[in-house]
Amino acid sequence: MHVVVCLKQVPDSSEMRINPKTGTLVRQGVTSIINPYDVHALEAALQIKDQLGGEVTVVSMGPPFFEQSLKEAVAVGADRTVLVSDRAMAGADTFATSRVLAEAIRRIEQEFGPVDLICCGRQTIDGDTGQVGPGIAARLDVPVLTYVIRIREVDPKGRTIVVERKVEGGRQVVRSTLPALLTVEKELNELRYASLPGMLRAARHKPIVWNRETLGLERTEVGLLGSPTIVAKSFTPPEKKRETVMIDGSDPQRAALELADRLLAHPTFRKAVVAARRSAAMAAAMAGGSGEAGSSRGR
Repeated sequence: MHVVVCLKQVPDSSEMRINPKTGTLVRQGVTSIINPYDVHALEAALQIKDQLGGEVTVVSMGPPFFEQSLKEAVAVGADRTVLVSDRAMAGADTFATSRVLAEAIRRIEQEFGPVDLICCGRQTIDGDTGQVGPGIAARLDVPVLTYVIRIREVDPKGRTIVVERKVEGGRQVVRSTLPALLTVEKELNELRYASLPGMLRAARHKPIVWNRETLGLERTEVGLLGSPTIVAKSFTPPEKKRETVMIDGSDPQRAALELADRLLAHPTFRKAVVAARRSAAMAAAMAGGSGEAGSSRGR
């Protein structure tokens, strides 16, 4: 089995900012992590390799510093990694990204043999669209199984895979032919830790690096030029101001009274109290009206 995993390095969500001019995320100077869903896609591929043999190829599109994430993939068991990196690819939307990754997977097949399965995370935490995986599947003309929470069976000889996928109100069991593409949920598996030999191998690892020309793509097909998405407006939410107030607890009764006074003086709490009083008054009025109606009917 040859499994390809699509992996992305994303900015830490707590540090995300948007460039107001381009409408894209600011990545410079922001702490990056491997997309949380993608690591479960990698684990799924590694478990298939453990059970059936074969190899795992990890592919990522991004700037040169993405190499660190690829090294982490090697540390836990990936056989090879491919980084597609080109300045022209900056600012790509999901349409352009899926095009680049689909072409990279075609190139992987040419150089390393047929791909049996493609594993992607459900979505990335920086975009939250969940569109890239299905976009890759559409371009490669392979079945796509989304929201996968369990892989029941993989049959390399019969060229089939059986999975459970999350649907509204329950689960759905689906059998598909191979090759296929999965987008997986975090609950699919438990992540493994890197071994010492794996970490040593990762330290020496150099990913294969391809660019736009390697994949035979035009400038107008990648990055902002190849992205039909139009950002009408973007903004960075204002920072929330928080104030911590310490209350002396040496006298519990006095501390309780001070806390009550502060809560009652807070605008949000006052609004909640007013709303509660209005609800109580309306309920009392309705109850009183029902009682009067009942009395008149009785008379």
